[in-house]
Parts: sequence; structure tokens; C-alpha cells
Amino acid sequence: MALEIERRFVVSGDGWRGLAPAVQYRQGYLSVEKERTVRVRVVGEQAWLTLKSNISNVSRHEFEYLIPLADAQTIMAAMCPMVVDKLRHRIEHGGFVWEVDEFFGDNAGLVLAEIELPGEDTPFAKPDWVGEEVTEDGRYTNAYLSKHPYSRW
Repeated sequence: MALEIERRFVVSGDGWRGLAPAVQYRQGYLSVEKERTVRVRVVGEQAWLTLKSNISNVSRHEFEYLIPLADAQTIMAAMCPMVVDKLRHRIEHGGFVWEVDEFFGDNAGLVLAEIELPGEDTPFAKPDWVGEEVTEDGRYTNAYLSKHPYSRW
């Protein structure tokens, strides 16, 4: 069984810029509920179908499957009215990888940092550009942002 343990923070300042290359992500959502989320993700020439279900505010079951790019593009166009576009920067700090997401479109102006951990109580060092923790605020999940964009808050 796949398990995702993740903490999420608002990024403060630009100290993260230039630390890692950016990769474009496009995510379309088929289901956006706290109990379960189903999305299609396209990164370059690869695509995945991902299913998540909540365990706690920090932990989720996560199942991710590589799918043909053409299938992902068709699914996104035909079945995903809710889409998130972002650039992701993977930055190593303190023995962990921080994923910094810079959002575009209706979520422009929002920059979040996420860290995946081996356990909910695992200690970690925060870089100085990591601000307020928003892990328990569901508005900062990509699924929520697909349906309720940051620009409309």
C-alpha cells in the first residue's frame, strides 16, 4: 500500500529561486473531495493517473499509475473541468527534498512548498524561505485550488 506523508507551507520571499530548475506540471481533476481525489497529471511527455484518500491532514493513501500521454490528454480535455498549472522546483535541504510549486492561471501569485516525510512526527529543518504551515488548511491542496482558485479567495 502506498502512503504519502506530507507537510505544506506558504513560501515567503525569493530565496528559493535559482536553487533548482523548474518543471511544468498540468493536473486535471476528475474527483475533488476530502475523502478521495482522482487526478491526471502531465509532466513533459509522461502522464499519471493518481488516486488519493485521506487518512489524516498529513497522511493519505496514494496510488499512482503511469498512463499513455495521449490518454491523459484526452481524459483531461474531456473529463477534467478543473485544472491546475504550475512550475515545480525540487530543492534539497537538510536531507529532504522540498517541492516548491509556483502556480499560474487563476492560482497565480501563490507559491507553496511541500515536504514528504517518512513519518508524521519526523523532525526536519525548514529553509529560511519557508513561511507559515498550511498543512491542515484544506484550501491549500491542489485539488481544492482546482475548484476554488486562489484569485477568488
